[in-house]
Amino acid sequence: MNVYNTADIRNVVIMGHGSVGKTTLSEAALFVSGGTTRMGSIEEQNTVSDYDEDEHKRKFSLNLSLVPVEWEGRKVNLIDTPGYADFVSEVICGAAAADMALIVVDAVSGPEVGTDRAWNIADRTKLPRMIFVNRMDRENANFEAVLETMRAKWGPKVAPLQIPIGSHDSFKGVVDLLHMKAYVGDKGEEVPVPDDLAEEAESLRAKLIEAIVETDEDLMTKYFADEELSEDELRQVLHGGLDHGLIVPVACGAAARQIGVRQLLHNIAFSGPSPADRDPFEADGRELTADPAAPPAVMVFKTAADPYVGRLTYLRVISGSVGADNHLWNANKAADERLGTLYVQRGKEQIAVPKLAAGDIGVVAKLAHTSTGDTLGTKEKPCMLPPISFPNPVYSMAVKPASKASVDKLGPSLQRLLEEDPGLRLTRDASSAETILAGLGDAHLDVTIERLKRKFNVDVELALPRVPYRETIAKKGTADYTHKKQTGGHGQYARVAMEVNPLPRGSGLQFTEKVVGGSVPKEFIPAVEKGVMETARDGVFAGYELTDCQVVLVDGKHHPVDSSEMAFKLAASQALKEAVQGASATLLEPVMTIKVQAPESYAGDIVSDLNTKRAKIHGINPDGGTSVIEAEVPLAEVQRYASDLRSITQGRGGFELDFDHYGEVPGTIAQKVMADHKKAVDEAHGH
Repeated sequence: MNVYNTADIRNVVIMGHGSVGKTTLSEAALFVSGGTTRMGSIEEQNTVSDYDEDEHKRKFSLNLSLVPVEWEGRKVNLIDTPGYADFVSEVICGAAAADMALIVVDAVSGPEVGTDRAWNIADRTKLPRMIFVNRMDRENANFEAVLETMRAKWGPKVAPLQIPIGSHDSFKGVVDLLHMKAYVGDKGEEVPVPDDLAEEAESLRAKLIEAIVETDEDLMTKYFADEELSEDELRQVLHGGLDHGLIVPVACGAAARQIGVRQLLHNIAFSGPSPADRDPFEADGRELTADPAAPPAVMVFKTAADPYVGRLTYLRVISGSVGADNHLWNANKAADERLGTLYVQRGKEQIAVPKLAAGDIGVVAKLAHTSTGDTLGTKEKPCMLPPISFPNPVYSMAVKPASKASVDKLGPSLQRLLEEDPGLRLTRDASSAETILAGLGDAHLDVTIERLKRKFNVDVELALPRVPYRETIAKKGTADYTHKKQTGGHGQYARVAMEVNPLPRGSGLQFTEKVVGGSVPKEFIPAVEKGVMETARDGVFAGYELTDCQVVLVDGKHHPVDSSEMAFKLAASQALKEAVQGASATLLEPVMTIKVQAPESYAGDIVSDLNTKRAKIHGINPDGGTSVIEAEVPLAEVQRYASDLRSITQGRGGFELDFDHYGEVPGTIAQKVMADHKKAVDEAHGH
């Protein structure tokens, strides 16, 4: 593949709802441009961008993939992304590397929840956008209705650049409103505008021109003076208006039949922004532009483990240019990296290139230190781009190795998957000793588990994580305990008197002593504290950590010969248990704040479902057709909320969950929790 200059590069992230034809569109683009000799299909599992076995099995994309298309002397780097909500991290990575978003919308369903998600990501990353209304050959396809819905949603800047000729079985091409020409069939042959569309095309063209000139004062003056506007001027201004997000052009077609795909590529190549057109990237107070003469600065937007090549690092050159075998400095890790061969990635295939110009996208294999979000540059002028921000995982499961063979391999293999997928988090819960894998939904974790098995041959089982309950006390308690053992030789002797006092929530466990007259010698006080802390950590009455109380050693007694650290530790442990039993022991549970966003029509169902989960609703705020429901809810009730919300809202809702505080567990529930815990302990000990 040729090396392209910055001005001739277009980086376009294809996003939208699931199953609207994003992968088919990138496949069609590659095919009509001569990049492949046959058009692959998702059903036949032979598309360029869905090459992962999991994608073949599920028949939808799980990973972003790069499909560079050469069109009319320009290189269009298409970044195909998944539409399914659980894999939104891949979309975010793709958007970070792009200069424009192509949002694909279905001609029957119109904008859906995944469309909104894509739009919001484009908003956050300040990407100009173009819309492609796909599948015009479907039954009930309705371009006008979809256009109306989109304009109602996103305003009048949504302007058709084309209109379809026919729909469903009669769909055969598109009319380009800028040039007033029609293009029909899979070869996009140019024909005059059909008579029955001429009037509609004229009136829409006038609207399009108005939308374009509104973005440019000079052109507006000319337009209102009734001067003739040349196509070049219009295209120039359309390019600027699109680039600054002042106009969102709408194209249409049927990717599976390659209708409209050529015109779409032409519009991207000649009206879409090049890397040089975009606002500069900010890095450590410096502005980085796509200047080929500047020192190199490179953003890493994805990491993948390729079974043949090893670790692949996906790069976007922000400024300067990068050649094969260059050394670059990783500012995030303060480490030198040698780039070996540079490749342009096309699906799973790597095509070696000598260099990448400013603004281009490529991959390099086997970097030692670099991960997603890092910045590579020169050691003399290092800089760090702001990190890519990903949504917090909302679905957690405990991971257990299914076989002895998997135990040692589990940690390192999961670590490798985390490098690939920034949407995953791995933590170890100290209180339950469980390994917790968190992701964006059940499908996300299912795919991760299948990958573990396929790539690393590690078998695991998933289970709901143990809720980290805590124990505390509601009033003051006291205890006086003597530990005595008389055996041959030295005995063991220690007496410990202590009190426990409740503390405000969040105070943790505090230990102090008020011993007078040396009744417990100084050297044994650390042993008392150790006994208290160890017992508190393992739980006193329910097997959960004791917290939010103050333990005070008030008195004690020692024996000059028989006292030892061990004796005082054991006495302290028993004294604590007695003191807590007499202090209205209480079980606490983590209470989370939950923020649910969903279309207004679902708000009632969401609230009534949350009410069955012991939630306290704080408020329901409308936000332009969406309701935001804020509540606090016990963690124990929402461990599977990702699945619940999906079924209540048909996948149109999203939520965030954050730990807020520990609250008391109601009596009947506390008894059940303690009984379940005791049963689990007994089973573990084989009773």
